Amino acid sequence: MKALIVNQAEVAEWLPMRECMDVMAETFKMLAAGKTILPLRPIMWLPEKIGALGMMPAYMKDLNAMGLKVLSIFPGNHGTPYDSHQGAVLLFEAKHGCLLAIMDATAITAIRTAAVSGVATQWLAREDAHDLAILGTGTQARTHLEAMLLARKIRRVRVWSRNADHTRQFTERESRRHGIMVESMETAQEAVAEADIICTTTAANEPVVLGDWLKSGAHINAVGACVPAARELDTAAMLKSRLFVDRRESALNEAGDFIIAKNEGALDDDHICGELGEILLGQAQGRTSAEEITLFKSLGLAIEDLASAHHIYTKMLEKGVGTWVELGGKREPLQP
Repeated sequence: MKALIVNQAEVAEWLPMRECMDVMAETFKMLAAGKTILPLRPIMWLPEKIGALGMMPAYMKDLNAMGLKVLSIFPGNHGTPYDSHQGAVLLFEAKHGCLLAIMDATAITAIRTAAVSGVATQWLAREDAHDLAILGTGTQARTHLEAMLLARKIRRVRVWSRNADHTRQFTERESRRHGIMVESMETAQEAVAEADIICTTTAANEPVVLGDWLKSGAHINAVGACVPAARELDTAAMLKSRLFVDRRESALNEAGDFIIAKNEGALDDDHICGELGEILLGQAQGRTSAEEITLFKSLGLAIEDLASAHHIYTKMLEKGVGTWVELGGKREPLQP
């Protein structure tokens, strides 16, 4: 059996952000319709938690596909030539279990995470939202800027990170890339003040956004913290917001922003207003007024990787392009 090998540059070429946003919308509809199998991801931590290996399996009925993302997570890579998230997505068909493709997970993760936030912003942010704040200057900050520019008519962009040099480099590079002025802020509060849309894409363990800073009508995409002990938003921010998640089970077990506030006794499970897919299917109500603050807590789900890989595989197969490698999979013939 031949499998398609897709490298980092090819993923970016074959999975443009706008297409990925459409794919993610359909993916979350499938999740809400009960057409997926999605176990909680096991994570193996290295000594002293310097890094981790995450394993994310999934099955999608409508695609007749199953798969697994294996991802190393090394937050200490920030500021080095290496991405904090590296690995591979394995795509299998679900009739005979044949391996169809092996794809770079760094690029898929970067694009699909921002694309999901883009869909959430389309459905939860005010229609007139135009002032964007991004906290963080890494890969997710870059892709989230791209997604937000597609989701709303952004006229102002402010960016903050703990490293002033990284912030300056980011603003100069992204201003040139998108033809829009990206401003560098000295504090997170300055970046968030009066923002209509806030994307938190940091590696912080402690809050970088406080509830007192949020203006009425804002929408937040909280992306960076993905383990129970880390959060980017304080309890006040959680309480002021109508909370939506990618999946309840994942949020209840993995979302530190929610779990820490819950452990403080500030809120309970009913604070979750719905899943993104439920909004898309009309099973949950999204924004109900121009004044309320909405919050989308994103943890990243294996179905996002699986659907992205399937989309890339289908396009490249139809075009007859790519690198195909014989990996086996057929039963060896019996020897006479």
